[in-house]
Amino acid sequence: MAGGRALGAAAAAAVLALSAACGSGGGSPARQDSGPGGAAIVGEGEAAHVTADYSAVTVQNLGSPTFPFTGTDGKAHVAYALQLTNAGVAPATIEKVEMVDAANPTRVLASFAGPALVDPSCEYGPCNRLRTLPSSPAPNAVIPAGESRALLVDFTADKVADVPKAVLHRVTALASANPGATAPTKVTYTVAPKGVSARTARVISPPLRGANWVAQNGCCSIGFPHVPSLMPVSGELADSQRFAIDWMRTDAQGRFYVGDKTRNESYQDYGQEVHAVADGTIASTLDGVPDNAPGVLPATVPALAAKITVDNVDGNHVIQDIGGGTWAMYAHLQPGSLRVKPGDKVTKGQVIGLLGNTGNSNAPHLHFQLMDGPDLVGSDGVPYVLDGFDYAGYIAPSAILASDDYLTGEYFAHHSDDPQPRTGELPLNGSIVNFGN
Repeated sequence: MAGGRALGAAAAAAVLALSAACGSGGGSPARQDSGPGGAAIVGEGEAAHVTADYSAVTVQNLGSPTFPFTGTDGKAHVAYALQLTNAGVAPATIEKVEMVDAANPTRVLASFAGPALVDPSCEYGPCNRLRTLPSSPAPNAVIPAGESRALLVDFTADKVADVPKAVLHRVTALASANPGATAPTKVTYTVAPKGVSARTARVISPPLRGANWVAQNGCCSIGFPHVPSLMPVSGELADSQRFAIDWMRTDAQGRFYVGDKTRNESYQDYGQEVHAVADGTIASTLDGVPDNAPGVLPATVPALAAKITVDNVDGNHVIQDIGGGTWAMYAHLQPGSLRVKPGDKVTKGQVIGLLGNTGNSNAPHLHFQLMDGPDLVGSDGVPYVLDGFDYAGYIAPSAILASDDYLTGEYFAHHSDDPQPRTGELPLNGSIVNFGN
């Protein structure tokens, strides 16, 4: 589940809800290389492994093998999470984590150190990847003995074909060098193979129609609610929202609402039709949750927060099985607006409900995501791309963070009057896009 700062500086971008998914991968033994510290690395894909060496800092993959997708910046993106645990006696200070090609560990794909791991002054961007559990910015890079941290990983390549089948993680730290070491020394491990090209991104159609839709809280911005929303469920840390988008609409002047900001009807997207993104079968629905008043996030009000459950946190919603081990979730719908029920067969483009402001939401919006299971919070987030839209610019994260809880103002400082047609891309955080009618 998620919460966060939806509209304005109190949370981070006008919305919040949850769920997600991933893929499966494979590989075969290929080659052996020597990693730092003498660790032998064998194979690639799911078969990649390292030899047994003492490592005070253990590294565990969270979630399924994943795969790259193309964003609106034209680059191939990979995003997932790790759990780092200090199983040594001495405190462990994480100095650097590198993602390297499992088939060729001399090829460094990304490197996180300093502010990329911990930076208390940074509100958003490629910073604060090291998290206390379940997920808040870590105060420093030290993991006390017996404690764990999450590490939010994302990196890019010029194109999808440049992403290897699997990566390994080279961790440099000050930690116990052996089971009895009480003083930290510098150590390096190359460990934890992760499949990152398990399959190709699913191509779906947009869930909405019309111009001036904004991808709020989208991938891969760490300072906004979805990407860091790890949740302990069924004995695991899941992030169903990693690739989720909170879709909000502006008018032609870049305003999210016109008139009385306390009325849902004043918002440009309220009541808009929500469309199925692919053919499939309705797995589950929830209806009857009343709309919220704009500007108030239920999770921040004790009396309202007490009523939030795993079942209703996303308000009225539809979960659709779109095949291939993938489910789509459409959340925060208007009460009484659902046009489908469990078991219904639906076709791509079919209207399934109307956009609302229900559940843990403080403004009308559609929370949309793909996931690898039918559960709201226990699934893992799956990346995807859209079959077509026009890219019309972006809203700077700083503008959202500086706004009030209603997103008052005009947000077209970076809007283009000449939108660019795009296919096979996922709109990144803050993107302004036009969908066909």
